[in-house]
Amino acid sequence: MLPTTSLGGRGQGNGALSGRDAARHTAGAKRSKYLRRLLRLRHMDFEFALWQMLYLFTSPQRVYRNFHYRKQTKDQWARDDPAFLVLLSVWLCVSTVGFGFVLDMGFFETIKLLLWVVFIDCVGVGLLIATLMWFISNKYLVKQQNRDYDVEWGYAFDVHLNAFYPLLVILHFIQLFFINYVIVSNSVIGYFVGNTLWLIAIGYYIYVTFLGYSALPFLKNTAVLLYPFALLILLYLISLVLGWNFTKMLCSFYKYRVK
Repeated sequence: MLPTTSLGGRGQGNGALSGRDAARHTAGAKRSKYLRRLLRLRHMDFEFALWQMLYLFTSPQRVYRNFHYRKQTKDQWARDDPAFLVLLSVWLCVSTVGFGFVLDMGFFETIKLLLWVVFIDCVGVGLLIATLMWFISNKYLVKQQNRDYDVEWGYAFDVHLNAFYPLLVILHFIQLFFINYVIVSNSVIGYFVGNTLWLIAIGYYIYVTFLGYSALPFLKNTAVLLYPFALLILLYLISLVLGWNFTKMLCSFYKYRVK
């Protein structure tokens, strides 16, 4: 059994779920259980979430194999433990404070930047991307013979979180050590280093997203999710020729936000 959701009844004895089991497996019930666990830190498996964060850099395929295992054992392919989301939020807060420090922002400016980054860049954009990918995958990528299955929205959001984490670490943590002394300098090496970090970060996002959807056997043509690589590389080369500095533009945008 793989991380899919049948639109029809799931076999159990006479071929249908009992009323109690059906209620337990609805999207609303799973969402309520997930939100309740957000208030119970001691019930979260932070060690396992840290393991996932490590392997998203070194072997993201192993992370998605765990989604298969969760489906087999819990009949739920999306995460039922919010520990990963909590740790991602902590990473986001710490790295944004670091950005505020590097950009020489005051206390209230840093708090304002943090609110922008958390609620708009992470949550808002994440919800938009997850919804868009959920629609595209169900509308165009489901195999004709598997129309009884669909990609649930929760899985699409998990794929986004998986892909967002490496991007966050590269652009909001590793990059901090190079901004003031290398990247924002008006030199070729400055925008080369900065734009290369952007290339790696967005490349990771595209690749991890592709792995997430290619892990679902009822989807077809998932290789199209790798096509943005061509546009990314083209934009990267153009930026080097024209001297665009993406990090410098980001820093200016962040400063403009908190005015």
